[in-house]
Amino acid sequence: MLLKIAWRNIWRSRTRSLVVIGSVVIGIWALLFLLGFFRGQIDNYISNIIENQTSHIQIHDSIFKSDFEVRLFMPDAGVIENELVKNDAVKAVAKRLLINGMLSSAATAQGVMLKGVDIEQEQSVTRLMDKIIEGEGFQADKRNQILISRRTADKLKVNLRSKVVMTFQNVHGDITTAAFRIAGIYKTSNRVNDELYVYAAIADIRRLTEIPEAGAHEIALLVNNFEQTDQFATSLKAKYPQWKVETYKEISPDLELFNSQIRVNMIIMTVIFMLALIFGIINTMLMAVLERMKELGMLMAVGMNKARVFIMVVLETIFIALIGAPIGMLLGIGTTKYLNKIGINLSNWSRALEEFGMSEIVRPVVNSETIWTITTAVVITAVLASIYPALKAIKLKPVEALRKI
Repeated sequence: MLLKIAWRNIWRSRTRSLVVIGSVVIGIWALLFLLGFFRGQIDNYISNIIENQTSHIQIHDSIFKSDFEVRLFMPDAGVIENELVKNDAVKAVAKRLLINGMLSSAATAQGVMLKGVDIEQEQSVTRLMDKIIEGEGFQADKRNQILISRRTADKLKVNLRSKVVMTFQNVHGDITTAAFRIAGIYKTSNRVNDELYVYAAIADIRRLTEIPEAGAHEIALLVNNFEQTDQFATSLKAKYPQWKVETYKEISPDLELFNSQIRVNMIIMTVIFMLALIFGIINTMLMAVLERMKELGMLMAVGMNKARVFIMVVLETIFIALIGAPIGMLLGIGTTKYLNKIGINLSNWSRALEEFGMSEIVRPVVNSETIWTITTAVVITAVLASIYPALKAIKLKPVEALRKI
């Protein structure tokens, strides 16, 4: 009976109820969109770092990343690579040589890290060829070809097919100088990486540094199931205890910090939205209670106890929230999925985004965690918003309430 009465009560002032329901719909729709946008930014940032810098997992000599010395390579990297390629959990593998050196042109010089790569392997892990904006990349019949970023090319004042000189140490510690021809110019969404990395064929670097055929400084790999990255890394650590196995979170701790900060911001935003809804609902329900003082007094006079009056007002508030919340969530999920498909183009701010390692297309994402969080928040909000109007209603004295005009 109380359910029926509460349901009819919310439609007695149809306009007022629809306004409150509309505010709930708009509030939840806007909240879902904003949370989805922030989640899309997180995924954008993490995916760019993984693609351009860390991969899912990397394997090195235990002290290589402390010194970056040429001699600290893994002599059995080729064996590890073959084993990983055969593993069903692995999506792609790239074996690399990493050399710190000085890249110079006739105009100036710049410190860089030269990556010796197998271009086919690198394409499967980082999609390097897709990022080339000038040139065609390495040609099989030519030696000493190099890929540099657009930023590096501008700084060195060189163009496609220009010659540059790379100075570095070989495996014996001797200084080596080699001339390279620019075979391609690439551009990514990460300014720091663009200014740091240049690429050459692994065969050329192996010849110049005298590193054995099976040796490599780094093995980078992608896994098929992203959620099982930590678990697979643990198994690799047990299998190759002599080498250092790291996940993207260990290689780049700022990813976890960024993720946690965004999560805190999302929680704060949810609380702010819910507080705004609470005050809106409280105001509406309090007005409804004050307008019905005589009616409530009559109900209590004929035998309805305070507990039932309290529950009736609470049910009215919850009904309003439960009508608006699903509509708002459906609109929010629909909007987010549509924008995820087409992407939000932030090209006007591309230079600023590059400073943070983000691409200009953001695809909002709403996951089950966000939906459950908002659902819980809406229920709590409705209950909290109903308490004060309901308490106001049960404080009425039937005799005084009946005398109200």
